[in-house]
Amino acid sequence: MRTPDRPSAFSSDSARDRYYAVYDRVFGELWPVPVDAVDVETRAGTVRAYRAGPTEGDPVVLVAGAGGNALAWHRYIEPLARTRPVLAVDPLGEAGRSVQTETLANGAVVGGWLTDVLAAAGAERAHLAGFSSGGLIAVEQQLGGGGRVAALTLVDPGGFAPITGRFIRWATVGAVGSILPRTLRHRVAGATDHGELREDGLMELLRAGWSFRRRVLIPPPYTDEQIRELSVPVQVLLGARSALHDARAVAARLADVAPSWRVEIVPGTGHSLPVEAPDLVAERILTFPGK
Repeated sequence: MRTPDRPSAFSSDSARDRYYAVYDRVFGELWPVPVDAVDVETRAGTVRAYRAGPTEGDPVVLVAGAGGNALAWHRYIEPLARTRPVLAVDPLGEAGRSVQTETLANGAVVGGWLTDVLAAAGAERAHLAGFSSGGLIAVEQQLGGGGRVAALTLVDPGGFAPITGRFIRWATVGAVGSILPRTLRHRVAGATDHGELREDGLMELLRAGWSFRRRVLIPPPYTDEQIRELSVPVQVLLGARSALHDARAVAARLADVAPSWRVEIVPGTGHSLPVEAPDLVAERILTFPGK
């Protein structure tokens, strides 16, 4: 397990200010609906959250993965907000407008800051949707006894298999690909299962965030006992070609350990599942767990 020894932060105030200038411009270009921005004080820092959609009801809460923030969900906000309140957060530990003040040294803190956000939002039966390490944050929130959640949607989540060299190589290719000229970057996207490389605004934001020093908890994979502890309905969407894990092996394990969970392997997608099949993922969020 990798345990951070200090909070994530920008390398300097000037680097932070340059990033915020790009963040604000890209946000204005990509965000599709009216939104209220709120800053929530939590046990580990100040979390920026964006609320859209109806003012009444428990929200769908969107938690991005490594290197991402609320803008990673920009294609989801409009379809989800037609019928549900939506709360998209900049996760602590990642580049964005959240400001981390405490070390994310254990699962209680990782999930606890999200519980604090739900409490501030008045959520009692939220639907948490987390991608990659955002799925890990959502699971930690439940393992910590945070409550306030009615369902989990985990999109190609971390925590269900060991991180392998294959995934590290895939992530390295994505980092290198992000600096390529647009036309070549888009070509590389399809050849390497990096759909996010076609997201021009997000790639600009990613490059602007290279001055951010990310220090987050990387726990070992969840045990069978931890998986069985989750008492709310859970659906897991897996990219068939995911570099993070063997999707079929994860699905087989969950069928044995947590047979009540809804598990779907999405053909033609990799770990970039949220940007490769946004319509499908949004529809699954809206219709789960059903009546």
